[in-house]
Amino acid sequence: MNAAPDRLRDPFAWNCVIAIAFLAACLVRITIPSAPYFDEVHYVPAARAVLALEWARNIEHPPLAKQIIALGIAVFGDTPFGWRFMSVVFGTLALFAAMRGMWFASQTRAASLLTGLFVATNFLLFVHSRIAMLDVFMVAFLMLAGWMFAASLRENETARWRLAIAGIALGCAMASKWNAIPLAVLPGLAFLAARWSAGRRRLILSARGWPIGGMTLWEAGIWLGLVPLITYAATFWPFLFWQTDAGASGGLGAIHQQMLAMQTQVPQSHPYQSRWWDWIIDRRAIWYLYENVDGAQRGVMLIGNPAVMLPGLVALGWCGWNGWQSRAEAVRWDCIAVVTIYVASLALWLVAPKAVQFYFHYFLSSMALSAALALGVEHLRTSGSRLLAWLISLGALAFFIYWFPILTAAPLDDPQDFLKWAWTTGWR
Repeated sequence: MNAAPDRLRDPFAWNCVIAIAFLAACLVRITIPSAPYFDEVHYVPAARAVLALEWARNIEHPPLAKQIIALGIAVFGDTPFGWRFMSVVFGTLALFAAMRGMWFASQTRAASLLTGLFVATNFLLFVHSRIAMLDVFMVAFLMLAGWMFAASLRENETARWRLAIAGIALGCAMASKWNAIPLAVLPGLAFLAARWSAGRRRLILSARGWPIGGMTLWEAGIWLGLVPLITYAATFWPFLFWQTDAGASGGLGAIHQQMLAMQTQVPQSHPYQSRWWDWIIDRRAIWYLYENVDGAQRGVMLIGNPAVMLPGLVALGWCGWNGWQSRAEAVRWDCIAVVTIYVASLALWLVAPKAVQFYFHYFLSSMALSAALALGVEHLRTSGSRLLAWLISLGALAFFIYWFPILTAAPLDDPQDFLKWAWTTGWR
């Protein structure tokens, strides 16, 4: 954790304002299109199956995110609002948790607020907060876990209940989508590495030393290891009611064998598929929607905000260098953390046996990239380059405003209007 400044000004109220503004923006045309689009055609029927406790659908992914979508349908009805409202809620939670996590990690008011700006305008969080897909739930739970973990390191007296929440959130993230696994193991590994470096003779039983005084390694292992696994397993409760081949032949083990087989199968190629090097340079977009629906030509485009993604790469490099060069008495753990999260989330797709990959698999990495940009712009602001800091910040907001119609399925004047935003061949 960074050393705290002498006078702290917690930006909690402004974090709330940013989150509420984001929620309000997400609700614009939330019921358009009025029919399921893109991957909603898989997940909305799967959520309906949860409510009906019938034959399992979309077995290749864990069940929790589909259960949450089902909750929205149960409360608000089987309507576009019911399908998508829980995504709005969890997208807002992801944004708020990212800001709070940055505050506890850096103790820098501006970095927390800038994290809110860049995460809210990076396009990936906003688009996924308006569609009934699984990714936003996974990201929200991981951001919540990161917030609780950072706060437990900053305020050791609250560590026990915060780590309990973090453990549950990590289990829920994995139970939403397996992409969370590389990040879900990081808090436990970080605690182990910190306690090991503290040089305690009784590594397992000692409650002294960094990162949390008064907590033993074995207790941290319960909160950050056992609790996530129990939480993950508990989310499979619908399989107690479903009569599936996997459920009848071996319980959770057989279900997971079937899930893994479906994840690693080789499907047909897709016109929007891409690879990790395309994601880094913001090269390949996905058109979640582009057709005449609900009385007008409309579109929903997924690409990273160029004013966030490209400067974010420079900021990420600065964070890596700054974290590496920082001295022992003032280690930039916030910089090290965002680089670690980015690398771990992206490294999965270098080795994952998934033949067809898409830009939305960069979602987790984009959250870390946005946080890195916040730290980089905060450095510019405090080092005298205020004009450049303002240009980057206002540029991200300006691009978001310009893209807003094609992020929210606004009515377009002409079928060729997509060219206003599809600037490159890879974006078409």
